[in-house]
Amino acid sequence: MYVEISMSDDKSSDGSSIGTVYLAGGCFWGIEKLMGSVRGVIDAECGYANGISADKANYIDVCRGGTGFRETVRVAYDKRVVSLDAILFVFFRNIDPTVENEQGNDVGTQYQTGIYYTDDDTGREVERIAAVEKQRHECFLVEIGKLKSFYAAEEYHQHYLDKKPNGYCHIPKEAFDEAKDIVVDPVRYARPSNSKIVDMLTPIQYGVTQESGTEPPFHNEYWNSHERGIYVDVVTGEPLFSSKDKFDSRCGWPAFSSVMDENTVVPTGGRRSDMPYKEVRSRSGDSHLGHVFFDDPDSPNGIRYCINSASLRFIPYAEMDGLGYGYLKRYV
Repeated sequence: MYVEISMSDDKSSDGSSIGTVYLAGGCFWGIEKLMGSVRGVIDAECGYANGISADKANYIDVCRGGTGFRETVRVAYDKRVVSLDAILFVFFRNIDPTVENEQGNDVGTQYQTGIYYTDDDTGREVERIAAVEKQRHECFLVEIGKLKSFYAAEEYHQHYLDKKPNGYCHIPKEAFDEAKDIVVDPVRYARPSNSKIVDMLTPIQYGVTQESGTEPPFHNEYWNSHERGIYVDVVTGEPLFSSKDKFDSRCGWPAFSSVMDENTVVPTGGRRSDMPYKEVRSRSGDSHLGHVFFDDPDSPNGIRYCINSASLRFIPYAEMDGLGYGYLKRYV
């Protein structure tokens, strides 16, 4: 039996602490497992959303094509524990938003990416986060709109990767661990308007964070700083690095062996000379931070986050409580 989930079941706009959003990110087995890994998600259910067919959806018909249904996961979450911002950033971290009707090895209209919502408040939050993500890509093909219909998938699809831990999944297993380990909730560090960013930053800060520039080595604020505290995104205040993970490097820029929360930085691909590297940008603000290098001889673990001082603001340990960062003291 295929059960239609009525939109009246959602409680995101009636004052309840339960919010709901519908995420299509390729094969729903992986997205369900990913969302179920996030602390504060109370239910993740595989299903089919927004088809053009008037019939109730089932797996066989959807796979044949022509129904317009997307493999979608209904995500119910406790807003007292996790924000929609955090959920959406986890989602975007694990999809390719630049392709149409495919994800990973899966191709077909049922694998089109999308975010669907049932109330206007949720819609505004979705559009706000999508606006940040659109800045990261020249091409952005994720469907965003109101939920028109949703049918629960067959029982054997529900919690498939729990039943078959070695089953097929287009999402790497380490992504599930990252989703479990969210420390910093991005809702506290929303990106300001573009006009406000212009007013709040110095020319070098703007050039680095907004235009992907690079400041001079050895002539920047934090390259040889050893004070105890944390480093946050200069645009949003989102916490990124701890002084505990800062090490002396010959590069001339601040160098860190890790981030406090892997979810707060967004890597992109790239290669320079014979050393693999990736550009890293901040999650909430999409600020250009610098690059992460691997097999670095100066780093205690071989990883070097080479970060522009102009992308950072330093919060001394003694001021963390007063500035709202006391919850991160254990990382310093």
